Amino acid sequence: MTGTRLSHDEAFAAAATGDVWLFRGRSVADFAIRTLTNAPVNHVGMVVALDDLPPLLWHAELGMSLPDVWTGVHQRGVQLHRLADAVRVWEERYGQRAWMRQLEGPIVPRQEDELMQVIAQYDGKPFPRTLGLARSWVTGRVRRREVSKETLYCAELVALTYQRMGILPGRRPASWFDPGRFSSTDRLELVPPYALSGEIQVSD
Repeated sequence: MTGTRLSHDEAFAAAATGDVWLFRGRSVADFAIRTLTNAPVNHVGMVVALDDLPPLLWHAELGMSLPDVWTGVHQRGVQLHRLADAVRVWEERYGQRAWMRQLEGPIVPRQEDELMQVIAQYDGKPFPRTLGLARSWVTGRVRRREVSKETLYCAELVALTYQRMGILPGRRPASWFDPGRFSSTDRLELVPPYALSGEIQVSD
């Protein structure tokens, strides 16, 4: 994935609700995720940028390196972090490269209200174990039916949030999606007039 490049400060300043951030690492787990899903990336999160708050990253991960902005505690699973802090952890601690894709299209108050309801409902939900993750993804991909939301993985969370906000069609279950579906290598069909820009690499 190549294209425009922004510094971290430029990327954080440009961040808007609905933008997605993509990460690609070199660990065995990262490679396994990309191999299983045939995707160029292994993690995805969504920006939440409301009012005068600093931009946040809404995502699901196994780590608990940062305090959750919603609960104020360190937790695994679905989390809301300061975007700048989360990117620093994923780059420096997890050894990931980062890209952003900007959401094109207006976000209206009704969608912001729905977003806050999703955060209130799902923040803190655990990340699935390996077997549960595989089962959820295969069920969504092969059987194309939704599974329990007692656990969520990163792409499933972003897809669910997009669907609840009316950005992504609901004809496929959220568990059908993997991180690569949010990269430009896949033609993700959003509800008009929404679209995602090409990848912008973020590095200093």
